[in-house]
Amino acid sequence: MTAEREQAGPGPGAYAAATPAPEPVTARSSFYTALRLLPAPQRAAMAEIYAFCRAVDDIADGADPVQMKRAALECWRADIQACCTGTGPARLAALQGHIQTFGLACADFEAVIDGMLMDACAEPLCAPPASTLDLYCDRSAVGRLSVKVFGVSGLDGVLLAHHLGRALQLTNILRDIDEDAAIGRVYLPREPLLEAGIAVDGASADAIVADPALDRACLQVAAQALEHFEYARRVMRRYPASRVRTPRLMGAVYRALLARLCTRGWTCPRAPVRVGKLARAGILLRHALV
Repeated sequence: MTAEREQAGPGPGAYAAATPAPEPVTARSSFYTALRLLPAPQRAAMAEIYAFCRAVDDIADGADPVQMKRAALECWRADIQACCTGTGPARLAALQGHIQTFGLACADFEAVIDGMLMDACAEPLCAPPASTLDLYCDRSAVGRLSVKVFGVSGLDGVLLAHHLGRALQLTNILRDIDEDAAIGRVYLPREPLLEAGIAVDGASADAIVADPALDRACLQVAAQALEHFEYARRVMRRYPASRVRTPRLMGAVYRALLARLCTRGWTCPRAPVRVGKLARAGILLRHALV
């Protein structure tokens, strides 16, 4: 039992209302089209992984007190650990089955929870050092879970999870700047912010993202994301297109989103940017039907 669980008091059952069964992936998800291309067993596994991530993310982003959030996340940890030993709760029976079928690592699920615990703090992440941001991205271990479902193993699986995962995460950070600032968070690393001349220490999230020099810092982060996209592309080129169809499509959609963000820029006011249905259909034709 961890220190947090001891401090929280009651066991997992006491927080059942705070940790409901995860919701299924829907058409509103950015990954919906990509997941539809998978064979049924892989598609079902990815849907459960996505639902787990959505559930713990909702806890971390919720309005409950910090102690309650941390307790609920530790309850998820206990449930995941039980699933990995074949003794999980009935509501997670499907996820438990996929863990066994695809050899999903308990440590990767726990890393996701650890990442959510970084968000569920009294002091939210605000312009963290690059090393802290990299740890946060690494704890978003969805990539390591996903590559096992896709069937990319060994060193290639590690590399694909690392580079595609960071590319997607950095793109999300660049897309959600205003949404994150509204809850006191700035995931942009402090180094490019300081290099752009933006005051970080003691500054509020709103002040950081309103700085006219933000565009310079964001372009640096965008360049890092593009490097990760390119490394991921090189790994996927070593495999038949049909085997890596889903991660290729995910990468293509997010790379298109990043291109639109770079075209718009990050100077205030920032209009929302998305990849529309027509553009996604074109990406699907180019990448998914190969």
